[in-house]
Order: sequence, then structure tokens, then C-alpha cells
Amino acid sequence: MKSEKLKECNMSNDKYQDQVEGRNAVLELLESGRDINKIFISKGEKHGSIFKIIAIARERKILISEIERNKINQIAQTENHQGVIAIVPPFNYCEVEDILKVAKQKNEMPFILILDGIEDPHNLGSIIRTAETAGVHGIIIPKRRAASVNSTVSKVSAGAVEYMKIARVNNLNEIIRYLKEKEIWICGTDMNTEIFYTKQDYKMPLAIVIGSEGFGISKLVKENCDFLVKIPMKGKITSLNASVSAGIIMYEVVRQRK
Repeated sequence: MKSEKLKECNMSNDKYQDQVEGRNAVLELLESGRDINKIFISKGEKHGSIFKIIAIARERKILISEIERNKINQIAQTENHQGVIAIVPPFNYCEVEDILKVAKQKNEMPFILILDGIEDPHNLGSIIRTAETAGVHGIIIPKRRAASVNSTVSKVSAGAVEYMKIARVNNLNEIIRYLKEKEIWICGTDMNTEIFYTKQDYKMPLAIVIGSEGFGISKLVKENCDFLVKIPMKGKITSLNASVSAGIIMYEVVRQRK
């Protein structure tokens, strides 16, 4: 039964395990060097990238278990597991300070994403994937009323979660105030501002706030932003998917900083 599936966990010291599903996601997981407890492979799936997964797993001495397709379907948390599931320790969230250390080690101005209430794990996975390619140093998400990193997020991110620092915090506004103390500017995205995203200078230590899919940035978070930008809308639809908005803003930062 689905209720008997391996349970997702939110804290790094939780006693439960998590899982990563799909060939590309598991392959990225293996290549990242992250700890893996076991890999389930559906019987009869010995073709294509499965050979590479098995080879790396054996080299790393990771237990491989071949099971019937119906059994792997019962274990799976998504429909697109492609006959491969890796059982891993819970996602290891970092501290906000760890994100700042990454920027310092790279001798780069901090480039951070703050996600205010992103509840759809597909959006979270997409944002993480784009953030990793755009050189974002880390992502900050709230513990409440927001998606956490799970098997769906990992799969949608195409393995980018294994390379991205993600901090999970109790209070976004407290973190925003902390970042300001570290001389990091806070940029919010809001359709009611007058400044288009292309007109704003991002060549500074920066954290960009992306709001939830339905409600945008919360009122207090918006008030704590140093400035707000918007993306022009030319059609009858007046909003974009959160992951699309995030990608547009992130790559404007990349363009300006190159």
C-alpha cells in the first residue's frame, strides 16, 4: 500500500529514509558521491543507462536489489520511476551561513534565491535545476506551507539538488534581516511595481525573492525587500509560473554579471 512507502523526511537527523527515482536522477545521485543505502531495479530493465547505474553502484559497493515491476510500483512515489529507485538518507539541508561561504570560496558576490511559499514540488525542482545552471550559491525555503526536497523535486531537478545548497528556515523575514546585516540586497518580484526586471542593476550581493504560485510574495516579506521588479506581460494572462519567473530573473542577473 502507498501508506507503507518509505517516508519522506524534512530534517537531516530524522530516522526515516527518502528516495530518488528515475534513471537520470539516480545517475546524477551516484555521480555526486552522496550516500546511498540501496538501489532497487525492476527485473528486466537491463538496458541503456541501467548498465552505467549498475557499474557505478558496484564500484561504490552499493547494494543493488532486483525486484518485480509491481513491487517497485508499490514503492515508488512518482509514476516516472523508470524502474529505478535509490534509497538515500534524508536530504541534508544546510545553514544560511553555508550558502554565504560558497560565495566567499568562489570569490563571487552572493547570489541567493528565497522562495516564499512555493508549494508545488515540480516548481521547486524546476527552480533548483535553473538555479544550479545559473550559478546561484544557494536557495532558502521556509519550513511551513512550502514544498520540501523529496523524490519528485529531485527527479524534476534532474539531479541538481545534489549540487545546490538549500537552507530550510523557520522565519523568512528574520533571514532577510540577517542577510541585510551581511550587506546583501533583497530583490522582490511583484506585478504592482513600476520597475521592469531589465532596468534594475543586479551587480551587487543579492537575494531574489520568488513568491508562491497563487499569491506571490507575502505582505511582510514584500515590505522587507529593498526593491521590487516585474516582468512585462503582453497577453491576457497576467502571471507566469513561479519557476518561469525565477528563471527569467536569474538569467538577467547572469547576463549583467558576465
